[in-house]
Amino acid sequence: MASGGSKPVASILLVLNLVLYVLVTIIALWAVNHGIERSLEAASRLPIPARIFPIYFPIGNMATGFFIIFSLIAGVVGIMTSLTGLHNLSQWNAPNLNAAAVSSFTTWGLTVLAMGFACKEIELGWTDSNLRTLEIITIIVTATQMLCTGVIHVGVSEAPRITY
Repeated sequence: MASGGSKPVASILLVLNLVLYVLVTIIALWAVNHGIERSLEAASRLPIPARIFPIYFPIGNMATGFFIIFSLIAGVVGIMTSLTGLHNLSQWNAPNLNAAAVSSFTTWGLTVLAMGFACKEIELGWTDSNLRTLEIITIIVTATQMLCTGVIHVGVSEAPRITY
């Protein structure tokens, strides 16, 4: 049995993740808006295969579109997971913590996918400073989400069981 210190640690990590996921969502929304506004003029100068590429962004490189879309999905899911996780932690019983653990693990998986595209974008090079900021925040939130998932899983073992 754990010492009982996982509840405050999980709460702090959930609040931190909430702030980071809000930042990820805001920057990704800006990039989507910027891409929509400028893609027609920038894509018209590209050769045919790249012109019909469905996820083209005029900033960054060819991995940017996938990175932005998956960062946006991970950000929105991460915000909801953090909010529901805070509610589930306030209840502090096994069913609520199991729900928080599953949603936290799912969000971590989406964030790892976005981080993979961030790494690919870094490898290809030539990105805007806003995209570099999004890459860095995505990598940081992947680590904090992994820690949060682990702490919630530890909390499941120390939570009181509900018997009927």
